[in-house]
Amino acid sequence: MSDDLLLREDDGPVARLTMNRPDALNALSDDMLAALARSFDDLAGDGTIRAVILRGAGKAFCAGHDLKEMQAGRQAPDDGRAYFADLFARCSEVMQMIPRLPQPVIAQVHGIATAAGCQLVATCDMAVAAEGTRFGVNGVSIGLFCSTPMVALARNIPRKHAFEMLTTGEFVDAVRARELGLVNRVAAPETLDAATRELADSVAAKLAPAVRIGKRTFYEQAQMDLAAAYEHAGNAMVENMLWRDTDEGISAFLDKRRPDWQQ
Repeated sequence: MSDDLLLREDDGPVARLTMNRPDALNALSDDMLAALARSFDDLAGDGTIRAVILRGAGKAFCAGHDLKEMQAGRQAPDDGRAYFADLFARCSEVMQMIPRLPQPVIAQVHGIATAAGCQLVATCDMAVAAEGTRFGVNGVSIGLFCSTPMVALARNIPRKHAFEMLTTGEFVDAVRARELGLVNRVAAPETLDAATRELADSVAAKLAPAVRIGKRTFYEQAQMDLAAAYEHAGNAMVENMLWRDTDEGISAFLDKRRPDWQQ
């Protein structure tokens, strides 16, 4: 596996991960999925990083699965059933690593984000897109319904709009993606780096343990009924309130000064 397949650049408390298969539109090959999994493992244990930016090299963010590899997998004696089952299981595990990471992950999107690439955007905690970016779950156009990308997409945007995208294969642009809730912000292409970094810096400036407990609780409560969600979130707030740095943050706000956080 090439060491250059996924590039990591740390700049203070922000890590940038760059998918580096520009000739293949950063398709999620077997090696790319393995590289992402390894990097997410590393980040999970890195207390110096407070925000992560995920982006793609070249003219696109990510075009989804590597169709050439998938066609090669079909040549197995069982017509590829075991390979495909393993592929989608591995991809699903990589996607689930993102909400489990303690740091917020921001997708920096340009060009196209299609199929599993669109799934990747929907899975990230936040997203900033360049004007003109196109988003689609267009596997249906080649006879392959985007069932696994559907899981993330249907949890990001209204169901009827998700279903329309899935069944027509039509693209939406960055402005429409923001209206639907798939991305947070839209920037001019020449300011995409700066706009994404601005969002990452805003997150990284907050008390890191508070962001970590908040992210974990955000995803946990979303799977619960209303009463259980309130109980769970209340317990998280109790824990958070008892921290020394939270007490310092509240005191600093009341005293109109900057907090002296230790973490």
